[in-house]
Amino acid sequence: MTTLLDRHDAAPPASVTDLRRRLPWWLRRPPRSRPTAATTVRDARWWFGAALLALSSLALGFVLHVTIVGALQHARSQYVLYEQLRSDLALAVAPLGQLDVNGTLVAPGAPVALLEIDRLGLSEVVLYGTDASVLRQGPGLRRDTSFPGQTGTSVIMGRQATFGAPFARLSALSLGDEIVVVTGQGTHRYEVVDIRRDADIVRERPEVGGGMLTLVSAAGVPFAPDRILYVDARLVSDAQEAAAPVFTSAVLDPGESAMAANPDGYFEAFVWLHWLVAASVILLWVRGRWGARQTWMIAVPILLILGAATADAIIVTLPNLL
Repeated sequence: MTTLLDRHDAAPPASVTDLRRRLPWWLRRPPRSRPTAATTVRDARWWFGAALLALSSLALGFVLHVTIVGALQHARSQYVLYEQLRSDLALAVAPLGQLDVNGTLVAPGAPVALLEIDRLGLSEVVLYGTDASVLRQGPGLRRDTSFPGQTGTSVIMGRQATFGAPFARLSALSLGDEIVVVTGQGTHRYEVVDIRRDADIVRERPEVGGGMLTLVSAAGVPFAPDRILYVDARLVSDAQEAAAPVFTSAVLDPGESAMAANPDGYFEAFVWLHWLVAASVILLWVRGRWGARQTWMIAVPILLILGAATADAIIVTLPNLL
């Protein structure tokens, strides 16, 4: 018979920790940590988290835009522009100068030519104009220069790293490479005769009655170029008659120059940035009430979309050759 004294002398029961140690390692569960005090809206750490969330979303948006979204936008724009150019060529209403067939100024962004470079595997519809909003759709023809295939010099600009980066590999061209341009006046062939940087002051000039084509893009590290690249090509097919110009470079918008920024896009970028910050604050507030898992299921797509849209608006304000 066990007495009360015997019970007092008996060994104490094993603790929960001792029992956990006796279990196999695959059945052990780590001890629960004490819950930490949640931050509130009035806490500075809460606002720091909201700012960090917005910045992270913007950074991811830039990466997403440069790698996927910008390329998709460029491909879509080129598809639509190609269909329009093909229709204009078939109807013989494609622009051949600063005025269209109705005698009005050709609108910036209108498709005017098809540029093909076999060496680069490049086939791009060329638009009319060279500001940042036009070059987001593809290469652009500087409006104060001749149309490709005509007498004089034609200047076509294109982006190096953003919106499909049509001129990313322009520096891979070599002397003697062929460039083909199709306009409303037919197919025109050029031969590369010079590759120069903006520091070079000597450039090839067209012969009397001949034509030249200059392709322009940024050169150097993407988003941090240190120079401008020019590829000069001489027209080797018959030169076509050029229409008399209506305006010259003296009245051309400064935003159409090489590496010109686009201040008109600052307001749009400001608005998108505010939407991104507001969404970050709201989603962080909702997280404290719904829980992390439920909130992130909604937050991730919203923040990625807003981040990419904000990045798109900011990139348009940057120099037009980036």
